[in-house]
Amino acid sequence: METETLKPKIMLFLCTGNYYRSRFAELLFNQFAEQRGLDWQATSRGLALERGVNNVGPISQHTLAGLAKRDIVLVGEVRWPRALNESDLASAHHIVAVDRAEHLPILERKFPQWVEQVEFWHVHDCGLAIPDEALAQIETSVLGLINRTAARQSQTRSAMLVSQ
Repeated sequence: METETLKPKIMLFLCTGNYYRSRFAELLFNQFAEQRGLDWQATSRGLALERGVNNVGPISQHTLAGLAKRDIVLVGEVRWPRALNESDLASAHHIVAVDRAEHLPILERKFPQWVEQVEFWHVHDCGLAIPDEALAQIETSVLGLINRTAARQSQTRSAMLVSQ
């Protein structure tokens, strides 16, 4: 039981191909969570990897450029996109889909029982938004999420101290 409490909580970011937006959110969240000492770990998955047939390599160049612009260095080999499955949803403590208009219909079709548990953002894909603007929007949303998460974690720790 004690080891269970040491595991970080899981923040799950969703997008269509797990190639660009959700990967940026994941990596940015993990950077900020580590800096703030949060016991959370982000991961990301794609709702429809088949739509990314023209993607080149394991991660978007826009994502890599956005991370580099923010002085975030990737260590080790970059993983390939991963498709969402039921166990990913079940293990997550918080779920964010980065574009409600794009992702809600896919979630309703593939995972309807999870829709009510998803926080939806409004960050459009490359065809509808300039990458620098979309990444800045994700950064703002991730920072807001980090602040909310840090406040909840602080309240939980304070409540635990009071009860002791």
